[in-house]
Amino acid sequence: MTTLRVVLADDEAMVRAGLRLLIDGEPDLEVVGEAVDGEDAVRVVTAQRPDVVLMDVRMPRLDGLAAAERIVEAAPGTRVLILTTFDEDAVVDQAMRHGVAGFLLKSSPPEDMVEAIRRASRGQGVIDPAVVPGVISRFGAGPATVRHPALDQLTPRETQVLALVGKGLSNAEIAAELYLGETTVKTHLGKVLEKLGLRDRPRAIAFAYESGLLTPGER
Repeated sequence: MTTLRVVLADDEAMVRAGLRLLIDGEPDLEVVGEAVDGEDAVRVVTAQRPDVVLMDVRMPRLDGLAAAERIVEAAPGTRVLILTTFDEDAVVDQAMRHGVAGFLLKSSPPEDMVEAIRRASRGQGVIDPAVVPGVISRFGAGPATVRHPALDQLTPRETQVLALVGKGLSNAEIAAELYLGETTVKTHLGKVLEKLGLRDRPRAIAFAYESGLLTPGER
């Protein structure tokens, strides 16, 4: 069994301790480093090259978002999961454009946290279900956008899948909507991400609106 290496970045010792206890209790996960601020996070990740970083946003010296941007550039093999709260919409929107693997609420159930780490390590974007409606609302409320020519690379089915991802549907919900198998939906989404040069699901949601595929107010 391959063990996934994880770094924890949070300025609160109790939070790090709780996360370490949770993660080290899983047979396929291991905490290999901790960081108390953003600068420390960049240093630890550069030294350890973990598979995944759990990154708090509010930290001294260098905030989590700025640290995440540096890590994505310096260690492209490391996936960054941002730990967020309901009142950090602007952080979520900005981070979606900077290559993070996804967003989790600090209040997420333990099983969701560990599964998100596994998914992120496989290159799958992770967005806490509670975050999705706000993301869609804010991107959908923006000004109308001219249709992006990159959309012409997609097949009709791939375009349908991207639109439904943009509306916040899960793979299972898309499968039911289009009468497809969930594995087939994953295959289509993978091709969409590859053709459009998008890293993960969070970027796909943003692109669906920014490209003009979905219009403001459309749900």
